[in-house]
Amino acid sequence: MTAPVFLVEEDSLTGVFPGTVFPLDGPEGRHAVSVRRLRVGEEIVLTDGAGTGAFGTVAAVEGKDRLDVAVTSVRAEPLPQPHITVVQALPKGDRGELAVETMTETGVDGIAPWSASRCVTQWKGERGLKALGKWRATAREAGKQSRRLRFPPVSDLLTTKQVSTLLADAAFAAVLHEEGSSAPLATASLPQTGNIVLVVGPEGGVSPEELAAFAEAGAKPYRLGPSVLRTSTAGTAATALLLGRTGRWS
Repeated sequence: MTAPVFLVEEDSLTGVFPGTVFPLDGPEGRHAVSVRRLRVGEEIVLTDGAGTGAFGTVAAVEGKDRLDVAVTSVRAEPLPQPHITVVQALPKGDRGELAVETMTETGVDGIAPWSASRCVTQWKGERGLKALGKWRATAREAGKQSRRLRFPPVSDLLTTKQVSTLLADAAFAAVLHEEGSSAPLATASLPQTGNIVLVVGPEGGVSPEELAAFAEAGAKPYRLGPSVLRTSTAGTAATALLLGRTGRWS
């Protein structure tokens, strides 16, 4: 088993170097001590979720919610290229959190929730803010679970106009669409750098008006394969395909 990963505050690893003893407390310290039951000498990884990781061993355990980490090495991961962002239309129920979890575990670099016209689920007011918070918490937990040092940010909810702007600025933009006339994503010409943006529609599909707006922004329709995937799994499958094709999984 690889060492467990715990999230620390942004910039808290600045100035940390081999030989540093770093205190881990608060909710993450409690989880490490009381849930994972880490003991002195066990390996552990601390990350800021933005690409920096401090690797070390548990030097001391104090009470039920604090331990000290003796840092043995520090690593900073560069921004991956090409960068993959999935625009995810809001699925029904808790399937949005499932999509965020599996995309994060697979290796997506950014997630943008989208309020498509055919979405059954709508985020409004306090309920919408709570749902967005759940997506972000899911990305953090999945990032730790999958031993990532760089967690995918989950943006604020986007409108169709905002998605079009995101697509227009991309090095490669695609709308996952099951129509037979759509080209296969497996044979698309992909950039080696820049931002790849994939749009995943809702259960009812992307509307003709949305397809037209995205086409004007430079996004073409692509299909994954002969079967039709659910909105909560399409982004994960597409991310895996692109990670393999761009060499990021080599």
